[in-house]
Amino acid sequence: MPTCKALFVAAALAAIPPGAGAAELHIYAWSSEIPQEIVDDFAKATGIEVTLDTFDSNETMMAKLSAGASGYDLVEPSQYAVQVLAKQGLLTELDHAKLPNLANLGAAFRSVSYDPGQKVSVPYVWGTTGLAYNEDCVKTPVTSWKALWDPAYKGRIYMLDNMLSAYIAALQLNGFHAGTKDPAEVETATKALVAQKDVLGGYNSSNFADLVASGEACLVQAYNSNIAQVIAANPKVHYVIPSEGGTMWIDGFAIPKSAANADAAYRFIDYLLQPAVAAKAADLSKAATVVDAAKAMLPKAVAENPAIYPPADALTKVDFILDIGEATKLYQDGWTRVKTAQ
Repeated sequence: MPTCKALFVAAALAAIPPGAGAAELHIYAWSSEIPQEIVDDFAKATGIEVTLDTFDSNETMMAKLSAGASGYDLVEPSQYAVQVLAKQGLLTELDHAKLPNLANLGAAFRSVSYDPGQKVSVPYVWGTTGLAYNEDCVKTPVTSWKALWDPAYKGRIYMLDNMLSAYIAALQLNGFHAGTKDPAEVETATKALVAQKDVLGGYNSSNFADLVASGEACLVQAYNSNIAQVIAANPKVHYVIPSEGGTMWIDGFAIPKSAANADAAYRFIDYLLQPAVAAKAADLSKAATVVDAAKAMLPKAVAENPAIYPPADALTKVDFILDIGEATKLYQDGWTRVKTAQ
């Protein structure tokens, strides 16, 4: 939406007064969800110097925070990761007085089950986990996770290199809910993932969208926002929420208790909750915003894109993974077996 960029920047500059002095902000976020232009706009508006590091799994981010001083002032966990980090006492209880734009959250995101009342986190974007395929390779449209086990595409199928994400497909394929705590169901899914290795090209959570866009991969398990970015350039790529369900996720911001620049973190969160800024971020990242007023500012190519904003009927069977507690060990043991299987 190039014609609107000047308006977005102007709105940002008008909404946030310059900082009283030099400040820094160190962010640890999902790759591709915070566009560099947004970071640059914020730095220009506030004078705060921003360092943005990225991760490709909640587990990587949680491990870094759990290990001690991470050096980050702001992190971007998904819903179950918020629960885990809060239980570990690693997150700051938020001062809503420092977040006046919190009122801009859409109604559906004001009372999330994993963090009622935004006690330690603020939703930022939401999306789904499903699969994507390239029609140059996959001639018949697919609708099921079964396609990721199809020997017709041997060596050109990629799964997300993330434990819980991979288990989504294997569990739902067998009629179970993603995030189950039932040992027998996790075992069935583990065996399915081990069997799948015969047809896999590999596990990939970093550039899976590029692999399917180029045709190197025929099919990939995928997060919708990453795929929506490549669909914009290559309409032969298609994203599907599988008939078995798929999952919905919410990524949001939290301030670690170890943050050295908490005030700058508050300012960044509040900045992103401005409708004009949220719209620009959604337009650039192709991730659905949680700010309802921002959606009306988006071009139709984004606001009406089913890969970004799926129709309601496509979400009727999706699972929403929350903290699985002690059952995590079941998955970890199974995942070790999967990754070491020949």
